[in-house]
This record gives sequence, C-alpha cells and structure tokens, in this order.
Amino acid sequence: MASHRLGHLFVVSGPSGVGKGTVIARILEQISGIEKSISVTTRKPRPGEINGKDYFFTSVEEFKEMVKQGQFMEWAEFTGNLYGTPVKWVKDRLSKSIDVILEIEIQGAKQIHSQYPEACLIFISPPSIDTLEKRLKNRATESAEKLALRLSKANQEMSEKHMFQYEVLNDNLDEAVKSLADIVYSKRQVDK
Repeated sequence: MASHRLGHLFVVSGPSGVGKGTVIARILEQISGIEKSISVTTRKPRPGEINGKDYFFTSVEEFKEMVKQGQFMEWAEFTGNLYGTPVKWVKDRLSKSIDVILEIEIQGAKQIHSQYPEACLIFISPPSIDTLEKRLKNRATESAEKLALRLSKANQEMSEKHMFQYEVLNDNLDEAVKSLADIVYSKRQVDK
C-alpha cells in the first residue's frame, strides 16, 4: 500500500502591489491539487470580493477571540487591519494531500517558518520600487496616506527577502508564473 502524502505548504510573500494575487491565480488555474488559503481579515471587502472565497471577513472582536483560542497559524496587523491564516482550514487540506499556498506578508511568513520549518517560502519581487509605486497608484484602492504606508512597508520588506528559499521576479507575468510553477513541481518531485 502506498504511503499517504501530505500536501505541501507554500508561503508566498512580497510587497503590496507586486502581483502576488495575480501570479497565484494563474497557478491555481494551471496546476491541479493546490488551493489558496483563505485568510481571516478585519478589513472591509473591496468591490467584488466574496466572504468565504476571497477572505473570511470578521470584526476586530471576533478576530481577537480567535487569536485567544489559537485558531491561527499566523496573524498580523497590516495597514491598520488584522489578517490571519486559519489552522484548521489549512491542516484539513494538507491531510488530504492537497497543496496549500498562503499569500501573506513577511511578518506572517516568519511566524509560519518558525512553526512549520518544512514550509516552502517564496518571495515575489517587483522589478523596482518605482514600478511598484506605479502599480499601487494604478490600483487606486486607497488614499495617498495608505499608499505612502504601503511603499514604506515595501522598502522594509525588500530588505528581508534573504530569509526566503526562493525569489521570483515579477517583471513579466508569464515568466513569474512559470517560475512559481517550477517551484511547486520541484517540491512535488521530492515525494516520488
């Protein structure tokens, strides 16, 4: 009888606006047996976001209660909102041999790495900070003040990319997707 393979845990991080969500969406379309973790957040939904699909939207009070009960693999505050990765949801998928990809910020990636050293950490980099600023401005989802906060945070995050096992440059979307897919496939090969 073949041994039961646990799913792999992939942690994708990088500055806000670098294109993590776009790259991951393409990976989910192209590769079977992998799911994106759904984070719990206290931020308000953006237009088109669906509760239970994009995020689990909750109140600050409910989020803090979940923290007390140890229901998160990691959690962090980012630009005034709380975000967390639900332990039960992730472990359920991994136990069914489904790979899970987390799209989280660096503080959360550090927490995951300390608790789950087998997790594969991947940093998505922009071609430059100027390019990142243009992408964030074009997104037009926040005020100038929030934009400045995100750019300041991006500079700090870029200085921490050395802690990741892999770096994927998102200068060309197709190439970035191929690079991330190659990482997923190489991790799966280890199990054969």
